[in-house]
Amino acid sequence: GWVPPPRRPRFQRPQKQKPYALIKRLRKAKKEATPGEKPEAVRTHLRGMIVVPEMIGSVVGVYNGKSFNQVEIKAEMIGHYLGEFSITYKPTLHGRPGIGATPSSRFIPLR
Repeated sequence: GWVPPPRRPRFQRPQKQKPYALIKRLRKAKKEATPGEKPEAVRTHLRGMIVVPEMIGSVVGVYNGKSFNQVEIKAEMIGHYLGEFSITYKPTLHGRPGIGATPSSRFIPLR
C-alpha cells in the first residue's frame, strides 16, 4: 500500500523487535476473539509505532502518559502513528476572562 511521504523511510529500515511483539499479541487476541466480536484490547506504550494493514480490526490501548486510550484500528489509519489517536493533553475549556485580563476589565469590580 501507499504510505504518506514523511513516514516512508521507517519501512525501509529494518523493523525493531518491539513492534513485532505487539503485532504478535494483536494476532493472538484476534485469534481468540469470537467471530463478529471485537478482540481483546492490547495495551502498549509504543506511540511511535506505525499502523500496518495487518493491525486492522484490532483494539489497541495506546498510553498517553497517564492512561490507556482504547483505539480501534481502521483501514484509513494505515501509515499513521498509534500516538496520533491517543491525545496526551486535556484540551482547555476556556472560562470567563479574569480580572486584569484586558485593559478595560480593571475598572469593573469596584462596586
